[in-house]
Amino acid sequence: MDVLDLTRLQFAVVTIYHYFFVPMSISLAAIAAGLEITWLRTKNDKFRDLTKFVGKLLIVTFAVGVVTGLVQEFQFGMGWSAFAKFYGDVFGPTLAIEGMLAFFLEATFLALWYFGWDRLPRVAHAATIVIVSLGTILSAFIILAANSFMQNPIAYEMDPVTGRARLTSFAELLTNKVNLAAFPHTLAGAAMIGGALLLAIAVWRMAAEPAHRTLARLGAWVMLAGGAATALTGDHLGKVITEVQPMKMAAAEALYETTKGAPFSIITTGKPLPSFTLDIPWLLSILAKGSPGATVQGIDDLQAQYVAQYGPGSYVPMIPVAFWTFRLMIGAGMLAAAVAAFYLWRTRKNRDAPRWLTRWLPLIPLLPAAANTLGWIFTETARQPWIAFGLTKVSDGISPGLTSAEVLASLIGFAVIYGVVAVVWFRLIRHLARQPLHVSEPSGKSPELAPVY
Repeated sequence: MDVLDLTRLQFAVVTIYHYFFVPMSISLAAIAAGLEITWLRTKNDKFRDLTKFVGKLLIVTFAVGVVTGLVQEFQFGMGWSAFAKFYGDVFGPTLAIEGMLAFFLEATFLALWYFGWDRLPRVAHAATIVIVSLGTILSAFIILAANSFMQNPIAYEMDPVTGRARLTSFAELLTNKVNLAAFPHTLAGAAMIGGALLLAIAVWRMAAEPAHRTLARLGAWVMLAGGAATALTGDHLGKVITEVQPMKMAAAEALYETTKGAPFSIITTGKPLPSFTLDIPWLLSILAKGSPGATVQGIDDLQAQYVAQYGPGSYVPMIPVAFWTFRLMIGAGMLAAAVAAFYLWRTRKNRDAPRWLTRWLPLIPLLPAAANTLGWIFTETARQPWIAFGLTKVSDGISPGLTSAEVLASLIGFAVIYGVVAVVWFRLIRHLARQPLHVSEPSGKSPELAPVY
């Protein structure tokens, strides 16, 4: 692998690892806020105990997400300084605001929430976790605006003095049509992974306390709602992507010839020359254009169009990666939602889930985690060879003077450190999951001062 491939691999490793914790933090914060508000309204201490438990999971996950997020932002300076230099005026505000939100808003109010139990008025205390939840959502929206610029560059102009891109409208950058479509899709995927984590833990600990049943069904409902929202928002996102990056949708189906009423392959062998394929008629046209008779441009025609528009070269992404990540993403998400629906149906009216199901449910977070990861891989690799679509190629954004040995050394270092952090996170989550949900008050102490964690 040359220095470019290694740098791309390093960025992928760091981003995939970071993105495992980000959606989980978003959903756990929202769930914790919802549970505490429910406790305030119902006065049922079961919801107080569940709030504290979900909050513990949030704190551990949030800490790992913040640390890995720092490395993620430093990646632009380490491996992609040419890109950062050219687009720094566009990316700078989004990265700065997102960093300030994570460190000053979210972290501060999360600390107030943690130390403020029974010290702050109940409404004020609930407000702290609501602010944390809103902060995580706002962080996601702003950082997605930066990524959406790479998918659909807008709100910039070339500075004649510096020769670099200059931001013309921060509001226009935030309201990029790709961002407005990708943001709700990201939140829906976040709901799935957060709900899956709660379902997995609750089923694993179901025999310990009755409240775990409430937590399990809550996690399943969040998963199911997230799955439905993912399908709806993904449909809209696909149409937006087809409009701004038609090559990406063509690559998702390995569609080489422009086709009217294009089908969608459920499974195939040997694309682009299949010996066997199972197609759903007209589905690709529906996904791309919203009409079964719509015409979807093929890879060959788009390649010729891009050569005429941008100059000689290959503008075709890695077709097998785009083709299979797109399907595996959809399959993993649908399977996760189906499992959640099946669990809710089997546990209705206080019934117990089948033993074979509870044996495997602790592994359920792997499905939405895989769907989120595969979705990110598809989004980024199917944009190739562009780092900013239609403007700058990936090969032009790498740091000058970077050597393969330097990238390989840092990649190995990141992999080792992240591996250790993953083990620590897992052990902490397992330790928290083994603790009882209800913490009894020590004798002789006021409940207002009793320790919570």
